[in-house]
Amino acid sequence: MTWTLICGIATICVLLGHAQGFGVLLGRAVLPGIGLAVLAAGLVIGRRSGNARLTAGALAFLQMTLFTILGVVLTYLLAARAGPLWDAEFSAADARLGLVWPTVFAAADRMPAALLMLGGIAYHSLVLQMVVSIVLLAGAGQLQRLRTMVAAAILSGTATVLISGVMPALGNLFDPHHYKALWPSVAWVDRDLVLRLRDGTLRQVDLSHMTGIVSFPSYHATLPVILVWGLRPFSRIRAPATLWAGLTIVATPLFGGHYAVDVLAGLALAIGGLVVATRLPTHPPEGMLQPKLCATPVPRTAKRRRIGSKDGVGVIHDLV
Repeated sequence: MTWTLICGIATICVLLGHAQGFGVLLGRAVLPGIGLAVLAAGLVIGRRSGNARLTAGALAFLQMTLFTILGVVLTYLLAARAGPLWDAEFSAADARLGLVWPTVFAAADRMPAALLMLGGIAYHSLVLQMVVSIVLLAGAGQLQRLRTMVAAAILSGTATVLISGVMPALGNLFDPHHYKALWPSVAWVDRDLVLRLRDGTLRQVDLSHMTGIVSFPSYHATLPVILVWGLRPFSRIRAPATLWAGLTIVATPLFGGHYAVDVLAGLALAIGGLVVATRLPTHPPEGMLQPKLCATPVPRTAKRRRIGSKDGVGVIHDLV
């Protein structure tokens, strides 16, 4: 299913891009191309060497990277042909929830600078959270859980992109110049990009500098939930990971420029993605059988390791 979604998004990008006259800045595509080539090489090496952990980790990184690039491109293409903006409807929905955003922003602006900094770091750490989750799951041999996590992330992410094309919005914008401590939100920084896509003045895609322009639903609310589910086998980091994911979600309206309904919709997509992904066939493809986590006893005649010597897999396994 994961590869089917990626190939489907790629096909839509080619067709829509051609129909709308979009092009790619080839000189700016070199660095992403090198990154994809390195991940593909890791996948080939893992399969040829029979290293299931390396194979699963490289495959997960390759799929998530491809989805991220293609998903952002598709959001650009959909934004270029999207209908009226839904900001008024989303703002009214938030008001019905009792959220008056100017009042919320004013209160947040009075928060301690250290607390705002922590929230901003959490919001902008989503890619790092994904990288750590993939490395830990692959290193510990939790390969089926890794595949399910990636499938849920890509499934819910695909739904996010498609919904954003039907219900486009600029985001919960606030002028940071009116506040002392609040950072400019991502929605504020990217507002001109969205408007240029909509009015037809931007038709060249820079693959080296791409940013998500989705307001509804919020993928920053979706992905942390899925990553926390993936990390549940690691008892020692389960609580910190959950707290950090919660902080990321809470910080999303301030630093991402999202409405509350964006966050709620993102949480719903996370649950839906996990429900579907956990019900997919669990048989791993050939060459990716999940290794046993319990090692067989080492014969007494085997060479003893130095005290304190442990490979990376052993360190990760100790966290389980």
